[in-house]
Amino acid sequence: WRETEGITHPRSWRRADDGAWTVLVTAGEVPLDAVLNWPVYVSLAEARAYAASKSCRLPTEAEFHRAAFGRTDGEASAFPWGSAAPTPGKHGNFGFVRWTPCDVDAHSDGRSAFGVDDLIGNGWELTSTVFEGFPGFDAFIPGYPGYSADFFDGHHYVLAGASWATHSQLIRSSFRNFYQAHYPFVFAKFRLVQDHVQSH
Repeated sequence: WRETEGITHPRSWRRADDGAWTVLVTAGEVPLDAVLNWPVYVSLAEARAYAASKSCRLPTEAEFHRAAFGRTDGEASAFPWGSAAPTPGKHGNFGFVRWTPCDVDAHSDGRSAFGVDDLIGNGWELTSTVFEGFPGFDAFIPGYPGYSADFFDGHHYVLAGASWATHSQLIRSSFRNFYQAHYPFVFAKFRLVQDHVQSH
């Protein structure tokens, strides 16, 4: 796929005539050097390729959920930071506080119980989980019953968390977004998971 499409870098990256790299954001282009601590927006396919090059993989939806909402006592919190309602700019880059990503460590008040930053906001989190209904799923949006169910086709994957363009009222542990693996124009970031085999 990468060779067929001639993909050598994320679609939002541009190379200027002078050889300098820029990143295309909502407000225009910014120098790549200025955004090195921002998340990289890529498609699921690009994220998978990068993960494989590092002998890693993308997290499942359940792994993301545990990292974001799990607590050290085995229970779960409403949000990574606890039970306080989501506050844009305090707990993360969401709610249109900015119209671009920001540094991934900019919101320490949004840190999870496991010390993980930026799980909510700044970009949807790509997962390896195929988007389908949970047991007992029933569409509940009046006038739009097929919003989710129409995409239970085996070609869409779960995105979790939130982007900078997600309203704070939508932030909750059960909120799921979805895109196809090769769709490149989504505010989505990713994390790497490395499996360790325990020796006996």
